[in-house]
Amino acid sequence: MRLDLIDMRLFLSVVEHGSLTQGAQAMNLALASVSERVSSMEATLGVALLERTRRGVRTTAAGDALVRHARLILGQVEQMRGELRTYAKGLKGRIRLMSNTAALAVFLPVQLRLFLEAYPDLSVDIDEHPSSEIVLAIAEGRADLGIVADIADLTALQTYLVAQDQLVVVASRSHRIGAQQYAAFADIVGEVFVGLADAALETHLSERASRLGTQMNYRVQLRSVADVGMLVEAGIGIAILSEASAAELHHPGLAVLPLSEPWASRRLYLCARDFSALTPHASLLAQQLMGGGLPPVKEAS
Repeated sequence: MRLDLIDMRLFLSVVEHGSLTQGAQAMNLALASVSERVSSMEATLGVALLERTRRGVRTTAAGDALVRHARLILGQVEQMRGELRTYAKGLKGRIRLMSNTAALAVFLPVQLRLFLEAYPDLSVDIDEHPSSEIVLAIAEGRADLGIVADIADLTALQTYLVAQDQLVVVASRSHRIGAQQYAAFADIVGEVFVGLADAALETHLSERASRLGTQMNYRVQLRSVADVGMLVEAGIGIAILSEASAAELHHPGLAVLPLSEPWASRRLYLCARDFSALTPHASLLAQQLMGGGLPPVKEAS
């Protein structure tokens, strides 16, 4: 059995576009050539990979397995090329790190400063994504390390607790809750909100709202914490932010009070497919983020 990288890229292109025609166009190949190549793959493997339908194609169980393996193999090839390019540029190592919004605000900046100061020949590529997307990317080998909130399903990964993230309510001092010591989610869920464009937090809050038989009402969602604070102070709505994000606000007209529910204290985890199988430079970053040393990690069940 022999499949090359072009076979795998071509097959993924067809699957991702749901059509032999569109997959061929994306690869700049003739339809006949793509169809012949897929048929050759099926003959070589001795199993059908695609089901042809009126609307295009869909994968068989064997095709799904090939998709998983092809993504992993191609991801490793890209990782190899990326690391070799860094040597050509005079760098001695690159680490791929994914983080949710909360960790970027609460935890990572200081840790990365310490790490990059200690290892001047290493570089870190950071991608910001929701926790659920990070978990999938780590499982598929598209990043070395991830930092996620415990709202994601972490059972397929090894994890290590690195930080806590308390959710708080930010409101104008003239708002009805402005003088309270804390807020209950059920008491504020019916309010109008100014949101921070944090998909993971939005999903988390929406799930909690649905359990109460309602939904979040966002008038606007912004990327800047400062802009959220400005609109909240003006009475446009209230906001739910991480405590670290809210600490960036210095508006005298704002009140910041913790959410009282236990789930409002989110835990941030460093995660990897296997900490013991990390590259040496990724292992060094893991040690920094864990506080030094590699303590025991929570094994996947």
